[in-house]
Amino acid sequence: MKYFAKTLLVFTILSSSVMVYGQGGETYVTTGGEWIFSFGGSGDDGAVRFSPVVNFQINVNKDVSDKFGFYSGLAIRNVGFIWDDPDSAQIRKKFRTYNLGIPVGLKFGDMNGMMLFGGYELEIPFNYKEKTFVNEKKEDKFNVYFSGRVPPVYHALFAGVQFYSGISLKFKYYLTNFHDQSYTEVVNGVSVMPYKNLDSNVFYLSLNFNLFRNTDFHYKKIDRDLKQVSMR
Repeated sequence: MKYFAKTLLVFTILSSSVMVYGQGGETYVTTGGEWIFSFGGSGDDGAVRFSPVVNFQINVNKDVSDKFGFYSGLAIRNVGFIWDDPDSAQIRKKFRTYNLGIPVGLKFGDMNGMMLFGGYELEIPFNYKEKTFVNEKKEDKFNVYFSGRVPPVYHALFAGVQFYSGISLKFKYYLTNFHDQSYTEVVNGVSVMPYKNLDSNVFYLSLNFNLFRNTDFHYKKIDRDLKQVSMR
């Protein structure tokens, strides 16, 4: 609890500082989705987990100038990885969480065109799912809300490039281990720690796309901008 309180304090100070700095400039809201290709890091055999749904994000953008801006918002994100048991080639597990994300990002470049961005995101996992496969057949699955199997919060860093079309490529790395390695459960009367030796810091590459800018369909604004440029 003390760790969680410190995290929220640091995040609040960071967000407040950004908002105070950005009093001027243009403010607008972008809404879109994300297709995620994720890996589990240590212990992962290289299998890619593809999660196109449900990933939804809405950001409030502040463009301080035509070359610099920042943003923050909310996101619902489906994150996880595929793991093969090193002690048994027949066993594969798939782990995932649904997270509520709160990013704080900076943007550099053409605010109406191609730009670079990067920042920090705090994510709160609110649903955990685990599937077990034996010889490619699903043997078990369960999902739990606010499970103790994972940490109460994840910390992540991200960076990427956005193109004029509103489509962007993003790389993200989670500083927090996916599982709580100290988690203990009782199996057949014996206390076990199923994730004790499972070191997995998820990282992913994603394709992001903005569908709306304020209430306008994003690509309508692109067409408008192109027409204005051609008339100059």
